[in-house]
Parts: sequence; C-alpha cells; structure tokens
Amino acid sequence: MTTNALIELGNVPVSMETISALYPHISAGDKKVQELVKKGDVIRLKRGLYVVSPQTSGKTLSTEMIANHLCSPSYVSMSSALRFYGLIPEAVYTMQSMTIKHSRTFENDLGRFQYVYISRENFHIGLRQETNNDGTTFIIATPEKALCDLIANSPKANLRYLRDVETFLSEDIRFDMDALKSLNTDILRHYAECGKKANSITTLIKYITK
Repeated sequence: MTTNALIELGNVPVSMETISALYPHISAGDKKVQELVKKGDVIRLKRGLYVVSPQTSGKTLSTEMIANHLCSPSYVSMSSALRFYGLIPEAVYTMQSMTIKHSRTFENDLGRFQYVYISRENFHIGLRQETNNDGTTFIIATPEKALCDLIANSPKANLRYLRDVETFLSEDIRFDMDALKSLNTDILRHYAECGKKANSITTLIKYITK
C-alpha cells in the first residue's frame, strides 16, 4: 500500500503535504516523510519539496525538470543548456538556470542547482519546452538564449572584437563552430535590445553574419 501510493506520484517533485496526505492514519505526517527519506524511498530536494526515488517509482529523474520546480519561474540555460544540445563537449556538473528571483544555489542528493537572476524583460526571450525520452517536459533556453545568458554572466566575456568572439567560442567554451550559422540571430538581437552585455552580443552577431 505504501509503495504503491508513492509509485503513483511518479517522478514529479511534490510538497511534504502531498506525501503526508498518503498517510491519513498517521498524525505526524512530517515525521513519516522524514522516515521515507531515511529509508531512501523519497529524496529531499529542498525544504518542503521532495521527489520519489527512482528505485521506488521505477522512473528516471530529470534534473532539468527538477530544476524548473526547485525555483519557479526558471528555465535551464547557460552551459547546462548548451551541453544538453550537444554544442559544448565538457560535462556540466552544476545545473544552471535563470530566474527572475534573486540568485541562489541549492544542493541535494541529485547535485548542485544554480539560479542566476535575469530581468523580467529578458526572461521570456528564446524559451522552448523539451521532452526527455521518459516523457518528462521542462523549460529550457534555446541555444541562442543559452549562449547569450552565458556571455552576459561570464565576467571575462568582454567581446569587443571579432577575434574575442572566436577565442571565447572555440577556446574558452569549445563551442561547436559548425553550428554557428544555424543560430537564429533574431533571438540574439532581441536579447541585445534588453539584456546585459549588449555590445558583446552585437559583436557575436557580427561574427556569425560576417
């Protein structure tokens, strides 16, 4: 009965109250949740937010989808998104996201989740919904938006000249240079109009369209 109830929750993050409601015969529902965490049936993501472990639910966990839930509204971006698209070769060990809330970081058994502030005006530019193989969906930046977010929040990314762009892309982040021409420059221009590092983004556009 207990395991079946947890399985029905699937792999979507839920509140402590949701899990406690599965055990109406237990008065101290929060202690029951703590017990489930100790047993490994449930994973604590942050205060008040949990997810059923893959061993119990039989479903894989999407760190991208969990990142959306840990801090909302947010979307996966920067190196995490570029790696998701296969545009950079290195593994990314911190799940990076952008949010209109203040910057923060969460650490739990699934890893490290970093959230970087972005203005409301720039938040909705270049977003899409992706679906993992298991059917879980999440919000992620397009490649163009992810690259802009990375440039805007990299202190050393001061792209004044075309050679600066080439160095940043090919050496600093090892971006797939063959994919550059397929980037949507309209998204880049929109970002430059209301986002940080407008001059650097403009130089990037010049490099792509040269």
